Amino acid sequence: MVDPDFQPPDAPDPDIIQRSPHKGRGAITNVSGRFEQEQRQRVIGGWPGDNPFQGASTEFPDLDARPRTEVGIDASRTIIARNKSPDIPFDRSINPYRGCEHGCIYCFARPTHAYLGYSPGLDFETRLLAKPDAAALLDDALRKPGYKPDVMALGTNTDPYQPIEKEHGITRQVLQVLSDFGHPLSIVTKSALVTRDIDILAPMAARGLVSVAMSITTLDRHLARIMEPRAATPGRRLDAVHALKSEGIPVHVLAAPIIPAINDGEIEALVEASAEAGARGVGHILLRLPHEIKDLFREWLEQHFPDRADRVYSLIRQTRGGELYRAEWGERMRGSGPYAALIHRRFEIAKKRVGLTGSFPKLRCDRFVVPPRAGDQLSLL
Repeated sequence: MVDPDFQPPDAPDPDIIQRSPHKGRGAITNVSGRFEQEQRQRVIGGWPGDNPFQGASTEFPDLDARPRTEVGIDASRTIIARNKSPDIPFDRSINPYRGCEHGCIYCFARPTHAYLGYSPGLDFETRLLAKPDAAALLDDALRKPGYKPDVMALGTNTDPYQPIEKEHGITRQVLQVLSDFGHPLSIVTKSALVTRDIDILAPMAARGLVSVAMSITTLDRHLARIMEPRAATPGRRLDAVHALKSEGIPVHVLAAPIIPAINDGEIEALVEASAEAGARGVGHILLRLPHEIKDLFREWLEQHFPDRADRVYSLIRQTRGGELYRAEWGERMRGSGPYAALIHRRFEIAKKRVGLTGSFPKLRCDRFVVPPRAGDQLSLL
């Protein structure tokens, strides 16, 4: 669905991939989270401030080789998270996993790992927690008297189809519960693994119960590899959009985040590719740098794009009122100022040109019904 040789303006040279000290990982360091009393960071030789990756040896294999993914068990007793954010179109969500192996350097969920005593850096993408009881907890929650259905968002914090889902299958179990209850569902992912569950999603779509948003930030596989090291390639994501659309599943593309001077040169091409793949619409979110992300992103930027790091940060400040991030409702997603307005305008013009003016479908809540459990006495009514 996309030209494999596509190279957007200022695309990184393929050799730039070798600059990463951790093969297949996004973060450069593993500094302590903001809640820790002591801030620690391991370096290789020299004093802090020296380049810790020059002349790296095997003395610290977790720093210069391939950090392994470790998966623990999350013992949460509830599974539905609630929010009252006025700029988010849902009030409830489920995240089958904590942390995300995709390793996207810009991920706004990284700071949540600090609540667990882990680093939002490498820990976020290597020390993961799975919720094997998610489906059972969800079943119990939906059966509670007085529960009122509304759209359940899946993958709002970490990706429900990250690589460890292949082994654990928690997301698929959650989908089956929602399908059994006739509960409306929206999914956000950047994984082609979502097509595995078309057998559940297509019947749900036929009942007006589901929509999918595929996150695509770039069409260039080299940039994607350093920005989102373990996510599906852009081509596979576009193929997934086409596959979902072909089965009658409403699918949009979410360009998130748009990073000034990194991927904003691809806006028009990304919108066009999304339309060709069969997306009903395209949304976008401006780069967000809350808490530890601002430092992690700066390390990544100076490692991979030292020639334009200052330019990128200057443009970010132009979209955030002179700051690196502003958390006010509404502005945190869109930014402000002339440069942010230009990005939004380019999206609108590009979408109008290719006819992508559709919005997410309104999902049905009237299909909800509590199914009988095995062994329950049948109703006489």
